[in-house]
Amino acid sequence: MERAFAQKDAAYDGVFYVAVRTTGIFCRPSCPSRPNLENVEFFPSIRECLAAGYRPCKRCRPLEANGSPPEWARTLIERVEAEPDARLKAADLRELGVTPERARRWFHQHYGMSFAEWCRGTRLAAAFMRIRKGAKLDDAVLDSGFESHSGFREAFRRAFGEAPGRSRQSGQRVVVTLLESPLGSVLAAATDAGITMLEFADPRMIRQSLHALRRRSGCAVVPGRHPLLDRLAAELAEYFQGARRGFTMPLAPHGTRFQLKVWHELRRIRYGETLSYDELARRIGQPAAQRAVARANGDNSVAILIPCHRVIGKDGTLTGYGGGLWRKRLLLELERTGHLPGAEPVIGNLRIKEAMAYCSANALPQAPPGT
Repeated sequence: MERAFAQKDAAYDGVFYVAVRTTGIFCRPSCPSRPNLENVEFFPSIRECLAAGYRPCKRCRPLEANGSPPEWARTLIERVEAEPDARLKAADLRELGVTPERARRWFHQHYGMSFAEWCRGTRLAAAFMRIRKGAKLDDAVLDSGFESHSGFREAFRRAFGEAPGRSRQSGQRVVVTLLESPLGSVLAAATDAGITMLEFADPRMIRQSLHALRRRSGCAVVPGRHPLLDRLAAELAEYFQGARRGFTMPLAPHGTRFQLKVWHELRRIRYGETLSYDELARRIGQPAAQRAVARANGDNSVAILIPCHRVIGKDGTLTGYGGGLWRKRLLLELERTGHLPGAEPVIGNLRIKEAMAYCSANALPQAPPGT
């Protein structure tokens, strides 16, 4: 994505979107603007851009990335952008010659949300941008077309799962971010208690992962930065360079008592070693619970830090892995040799396609259990 954005490759318009933290706008990859990469983050859809508080760039018009909208849709978009506080009701749409059903279907097809959700997201983005610039909450809420704090709280709750006032009072929230690794992006989440999620980010499953995280944690899930996530990014970089064998930040996974017991034992498997499901079941004192142990292993939502990739079949063969069997193979190879296949001991840019091609072309040696 960085390469496509640097080259202004229009072939990626509509595939992903580029958001600029310093300006609060999001663009298509071909946008002629040139922000510093450290101020940029990427999103898979317009919906995610709006939910994170960004507004569309007026220069490259990312809302048109999937093709120029029909005249009636363009009229609605321009009307909302010009007057974000205006509430277009069903009767207003019909006066413009557009049925509410037609607007809902078109916005769902092109932006992944209904027209009403798109309007609400646009107002939220405007409010978030004002808050970023230092505006008081009261001013930001009212200036962005929300008639009351209750309306803003309801919109916030729909976007993030909890009203902002409750989140502040309880002090409980889960902060999420995307981190880069040589094996692809990872979705990371933290609370003040510790890292609560680390999963390889399949774009098709990110929304489901966030919903599951919100359900497990019982509090708001918001994008942002957290000291533990900063530490995690630094230690993951060292891990993939072969310079780190353990992690120092606290963990706070959500699970049943049995799952937590299994995950605790997983953390006792030393770097560079593997273990069978049978042996893992014996180590927790329940040798007959091999299937339950395998399920708990698969339910682990803190990859690498809780090293479920070190569990293999009794005969030494690799078994399933949530991040993909090719990633499991490469993680074990990294821990066996100190560097990823095809890379120098200090990793450069091992692209995902190269890694997958390596796994397809090479049968990496399988380490027997306990070695």
